[in-house]
Amino acid sequence: MRVLVTGSAGFIGFHVARRLLTEGHEVIGIDGMTPYYDVALKRRRHALLRAYPRFVAHEIMLEDRAALARVVEGARISVIIHLAAQAGVRYGAHRPDTYIDSNVVGTSNLIDLARGMALDHFVLASTSSVYGPATDLPFIETERCDYPLSLYAATKKATEGLAHSFSHLSGTPVTALRFFTVYGTWGRPDMALFLFVDAILRGHAIDVYGNGQMERDFTYIDDVVESVLRVLPCIPVRGDKATGCSPVAPYRVVNVGNGQPVPLMDFVHAIETCLGRTARTNFMPMQPGDMQRTWADASLLEHLTGFRPKTSLRVGVARFVAWYRDYYARHDA
Repeated sequence: MRVLVTGSAGFIGFHVARRLLTEGHEVIGIDGMTPYYDVALKRRRHALLRAYPRFVAHEIMLEDRAALARVVEGARISVIIHLAAQAGVRYGAHRPDTYIDSNVVGTSNLIDLARGMALDHFVLASTSSVYGPATDLPFIETERCDYPLSLYAATKKATEGLAHSFSHLSGTPVTALRFFTVYGTWGRPDMALFLFVDAILRGHAIDVYGNGQMERDFTYIDDVVESVLRVLPCIPVRGDKATGCSPVAPYRVVNVGNGQPVPLMDFVHAIETCLGRTARTNFMPMQPGDMQRTWADASLLEHLTGFRPKTSLRVGVARFVAWYRDYYARHDA
C-alpha cells in the first residue's frame, strides 16, 4: 500500500508509520512539528523513519490547504491514517485556537482533498474523551456522546461528524478509532507516565490530579499499532449493523482500549516499583475537562480483527522506563 500518515512525527503516528514501513508499505508522512512539546523528540522520531527508503516526509500544517494539496494530489494514495491533532485536555484553556485550527480545520482540509481520491480506507484517530461524563461502563461505541468536557473532546467529536458526512457523501469507507490513554516508548512528554518518571528520577514531587481517585484504561502503544493495522482491511459497509456500521454510510467507530481501568495510584505504584523509588506526591483537585474514569468495551475491535489489547501495565511501564533511561542517557550526554 501507499499510505498517508498524518502526525508521522507524533507519538502514535511514528509507531504506526514505522510498523507499516517494516512490513514493506510506502508511507508519506505529514507533520507540522508544532512546539506543543519537545520538537527535538519529534525530529528524532522522523530521523528513524527516514532510514527507510519507502518513507517520504513533508513538514507542513494541515491548516495550510494549498501545501497539503501539493503533497496529496497525484500521489496515488490508497489509505489515509489521520493521526495528526492538537492533543491534551488542559491545554485548551490556554490555546483554544490550536484545537480548532488543527483538529477541525486541518481535518476538514484533509477530508475535502480526499474526496478526489479513490481511497480503500480512511482511518482517523478519535479519543475516549468524547464519552465525557457517561456513567454506563464500560464505554461502548453506541453510547451517546453529547456532553464533551473539554475543547479537545469537542473538536475530536466534531472530526467524527465531519468524517461521517464525508463517508456518506463520497462513499469512502471510514473508521474512527477511539483511543484510550495510550502510553509507551517514545511517548509524549506532557502525559502522566513521562511526567511521573521524569519527576521521580529527578527527585521532584509529582502532581496527582483528582486527589488520586481517577481511573484510566491504559493502552500500550504496541497494542494500539496492532489494532490500527488489523482494522485497515476491515472495510465498513453501509448498514451493516452487525459490525457497528452507520445505517447511511460505510462508516464505523471502534474503541481501542485494554478494557481494564486502573486506579491512578496503582499506576503510580507500578512506576515506583519499576524505578525502585518512592514518589513524593502533591494531591491536586480534579482539573476542568478531566474525566473521572475511562473504560473501553473492546468487543467490537475483537469481533472485527480477532485482536484486543493485552499488554499489562507492569510490562508497559517497564518498557517505557527502559526506553526513557536509554534515550536520555544518549541525548543528555
